Amino acid sequence: MSDHANEKTIESLSVLLASTYTLYIKTHNYHWNVTGPMFSTLHALFEMQYTELAAAVDEIAERIRVLGAYAPGSASAFSKLSKIAEENGHPSAIEMIQSLASDQGTIESVARDVIEAAEANGDQPSVDLAIRRQEIHGKNAWMLKSHLEK
Repeated sequence: MSDHANEKTIESLSVLLASTYTLYIKTHNYHWNVTGPMFSTLHALFEMQYTELAAAVDEIAERIRVLGAYAPGSASAFSKLSKIAEENGHPSAIEMIQSLASDQGTIESVARDVIEAAEANGDQPSVDLAIRRQEIHGKNAWMLKSHLEK
């Protein structure tokens, strides 16, 4: 089990993991179900983003393990921890873009929580992981929002 000093970092990494996994599922869902004139572009963009998210969840879970804790790994655990809402409807392509862009910002905020907790504990590898997540999600948000410009 983890030592007490790592608890806040582990908690924030667990939220990051759950939120990232939920965003992975949501993005994959949109990849499958997008329609309309932007289909080809969005289908490819969503695939690029969910592929990157799939690698990210592994990296985040492994960091939790390095810190001596077990990573959450069930739908119920992710549901309790995630800051990203699941998608159960059938939004339009524009609504998909808006939702994913907002979610990217949410993940950036969750990563900021990891940075704060890890810096307080001198855990530079977790800080580095969270900074990389912020960079990627900022870029993803920009790419998505670019499709909304007129």
